[in-house]
Amino acid sequence: MNLFDVNWLAVVLGALAGFVVGGIWYGPIMGKKWMGAVGLTEEQIKEGNMGAIYGGAFAFSLLASWTLAHTFATYGQDFSVLVKVMTAFGVALGFIVPAIGTNYLFSQKSKTLFFIDAGYWLLFYIAMGLVHAYLA
Repeated sequence: MNLFDVNWLAVVLGALAGFVVGGIWYGPIMGKKWMGAVGLTEEQIKEGNMGAIYGGAFAFSLLASWTLAHTFATYGQDFSVLVKVMTAFGVALGFIVPAIGTNYLFSQKSKTLFFIDAGYWLLFYIAMGLVHAYLA
């Protein structure tokens, strides 16, 4: 299996799906709560380098989507939609959520921030898993 032998359309669209989930989650659904939990105002957020922030976030989304595509390609293309979505969800629940949880414990971040961010990553990986399930 070649590292780059993946469905690149699924990789890009999976990353975009996660990005859209983030825009909705951190916008109208949890935006105000998230800003309060991280201690930022709208003005402070607008002062950030949005090109670098969104560009970097999308690059990370592409890496996550490629890794998921590579995992599916390595272990078989004949997985059902349910198996692919549950695998993506399992990656988030088993790897991402504990990693951010550990970081938040040591940096003494709030439980509110943890649940907002953990919820996002679970939804991000479900969305990405759905794209990979239907395109790959």
